[in-house]
Amino acid sequence: MAPRSPHLRFERSFWHDGLTRVAGVDEVGVAPTCGAVVAAAVIIRPNSRRIPGVRDSKLLSPLQRERLAPRIRARAVAIGVGAASVREIDQLNIYHATHLAMRRAIARLGGHEHVLVDGNRIVGFENHVGPYTAIVDGDAKSYSIACASVIAKVVRDRMMSLLSARYPGYGWEHNQGYATAEHRAAIRALGLTPFHRRSFLALQRTLAGDQLPLDLFEEGAVSLADAYDLSEDLALIGATAGAGEPEVSVPV
Repeated sequence: MAPRSPHLRFERSFWHDGLTRVAGVDEVGVAPTCGAVVAAAVIIRPNSRRIPGVRDSKLLSPLQRERLAPRIRARAVAIGVGAASVREIDQLNIYHATHLAMRRAIARLGGHEHVLVDGNRIVGFENHVGPYTAIVDGDAKSYSIACASVIAKVVRDRMMSLLSARYPGYGWEHNQGYATAEHRAAIRALGLTPFHRRSFLALQRTLAGDQLPLDLFEEGAVSLADAYDLSEDLALIGATAGAGEPEVSVPV
């Protein structure tokens, strides 16, 4: 069976109501044991044609994503990219850090009227981004969310490739920080880097020789308001941060 192509039905329902800046938002990097979590927000021009081949980034090869990303950038009305650092992931937990990355991506759009988010509803999200619609499996259903998934994946893969040159031996240039056998062996041999997520139980178990699934939703100890500084993983890829909730400028 051929992969399902995302459609524009969600976007059109808002375009018909007169809204023109409808943003699709998606994230990548929740499951890896190292590196920032990255989110992208994409606003598609109303009534534009879809780019052939755009779908959930997980269903595309690296070469396909690299070819699609510039076409998405050329056609989009606006694109915002945001991230939450390893420090923020360890302080907040990955669940809340992911939402922080999404908010930062949306903040870089230069204005929006509605947001389409991949996944379930997020408590209090509307207080930060305004009206939004949560779509389960949104990257497979909404074209603008699928575009965001491609942009976010390309940005994060490039970031991990840059980090792999700085910390060779972990295979980040091809495993992107996921807990592959190669990565686990490197952790045991070389130890942890400043870019490993120490809050992830899987890392602690790997060092002990015991492989367990990632504990992705272990509660953090601080609030969002206490964790706005970005660590050097974002600086490495050209990120900038201001006061309050920083805007993240990542080359895409």
